[in-house]
Amino acid sequence: MLTFILRRLLLLPLVVLGTTILIFALTQLLSPAMRASLFVRDANQMRDLPAIIRKYGLDRPFYEQYWTWLRGVLRGDLGYSFVARQTVAEAIRGYFPMTVELTVLSFGLIVGVGIWLGTLSAVHKDRWIDHFSRVLSIAGTGLPTFVWGLALLLVFYGILPWFPPGRLSLEADLFVHSDQFRRYTGMMTVDALLNRQWWIFWDALRHLVLPSLTLAYFIAAVLVRVTRSSMLETLRQDYVRTARAKGLDERTVIRKHARRNALIPVITLSSLVLVGLLSGAVITETIFDLPGIGRWGAQAAAQLDIAAVTGFALFVAVLTVLGNMAADILYALVDPRIRY
Repeated sequence: MLTFILRRLLLLPLVVLGTTILIFALTQLLSPAMRASLFVRDANQMRDLPAIIRKYGLDRPFYEQYWTWLRGVLRGDLGYSFVARQTVAEAIRGYFPMTVELTVLSFGLIVGVGIWLGTLSAVHKDRWIDHFSRVLSIAGTGLPTFVWGLALLLVFYGILPWFPPGRLSLEADLFVHSDQFRRYTGMMTVDALLNRQWWIFWDALRHLVLPSLTLAYFIAAVLVRVTRSSMLETLRQDYVRTARAKGLDERTVIRKHARRNALIPVITLSSLVLVGLLSGAVITETIFDLPGIGRWGAQAAAQLDIAAVTGFALFVAVLTVLGNMAADILYALVDPRIRY
């Protein structure tokens, strides 16, 4: 197992390097003046574009420009985002914690409900729980995210003012920006616990309930269908019949023999879902007015903020590579044959 993980880790830098080359090559389709924002650290530097082009050799061959850009990236210098009015690195550090909070809450719900309901549906095929989960998952996949999100807002904010949009209430926001509150991680729920401000924790949690449910319902519906079909296929295998013929109880057959082998496609989908959530749920963050990295990336793309879009693409690419590596390791844990 350790050898398998080491092989994957050794390949990681090569994959990341190839990704940076691809992303930087795409920026070459732009003029040197448009690429200048990749090399500046504040808005004032953008006033003298010819000087930036000369300093960073933006009219030189590709490999020279790439090397200059890559050295900056390795130092954490990703350019200046005029949408965020700060450097791209600072913007990512500022927006990402919000997205991580939302991901942690919704991903747990997605995987837990998806695997549990998908397994239950396959084991009780054509019974009422199977029909119920199928109707639920078809409605979830057929309903657009923004419709489900707006419906939840209408009921639980418009009619019942329990779960408001935004990140914090006005009172909590003022307290968080005062000297009495110290930020450790940028994640409000975690920082509130570390500051022992329980009312801030509850306030932050209330603002995450509806966006988490929106994402969970939409994506868990897909995971239920994948888990169900994979479990149905596994339950027809000979080794499952053999386990039953040996007299093992049904719970042991399902948990130890069937579900474990049915998890391969579920792991693939879950890793993609995790990367997608960490890259930002653009529609959900926009509907619920959450300052996450997805909403920032969408605003940057709409306003042609080259440095922000490039930094966002690089960030998502690295997340994707790491997510795929984690999925490979999980494959090997679930099915030892994959290690060889």
